[in-house]
Amino acid sequence: MFDFLQGYDVLGAFWTTVKLTVFSALGSLVLGTLLAAMRVSPVPLMRGFGTAYVNIVRNIPLTVIIVFSSLGLADIFGVTLGAPDDFELLDFRLAVLSLVGYHAAFVCEALRSGINTVPVGQAEAARAIGLGFGQTLRLIVLPQAFRSVVVPLANVLIALTKNTTVAAAIGVAEAASLMKTMIENEAQTVLIATVFAFGFVVLTLPTGLFFGWLGKRLAVKR
Repeated sequence: MFDFLQGYDVLGAFWTTVKLTVFSALGSLVLGTLLAAMRVSPVPLMRGFGTAYVNIVRNIPLTVIIVFSSLGLADIFGVTLGAPDDFELLDFRLAVLSLVGYHAAFVCEALRSGINTVPVGQAEAARAIGLGFGQTLRLIVLPQAFRSVVVPLANVLIALTKNTTVAAAIGVAEAASLMKTMIENEAQTVLIATVFAFGFVVLTLPTGLFFGWLGKRLAVKR
């Protein structure tokens, strides 16, 4: 029944999807945390930049961002990201950059909602003992905020995993790209779709279950 899979590197395609997800998730978490810090910063310029970034990026389709990164950054401005001659590696890094830039906005908003759950009195107490804004955020606010938004961050991670399929638009050989090739070459369209749908379920369902359990375990009791 599954003879049509022979000759296709399905596991390799899903491994590329996993790498896209992991690298993009780490980058989105770092950039999203910085944006969240900007959005609650006492400096108006930083608050304005964070707000503008989130509102603009969230309203641009991910496909537009990825295509722009390829046609704009790579072709027009000559950005190579350390891979001037390896186009496959360049496309992969451009896809990661696009996914990071896009999903960081959603990480920022999830984390900002967690920051808002921390009682204002704790920040005031931290300032009263001489801690600055950065120290208060790093030592008092963010640890509690992260514990409050484990599940929302998991939802962003699951969405990111599924959104890696958009990377096929610039030629990244991930799962969706291989599925498109197989559908064009083989007759078992339903079976092909079933195989790849099952693959994404395997990637996302355990993630949701694990982070759901982790969110309950780390929930801040108030």
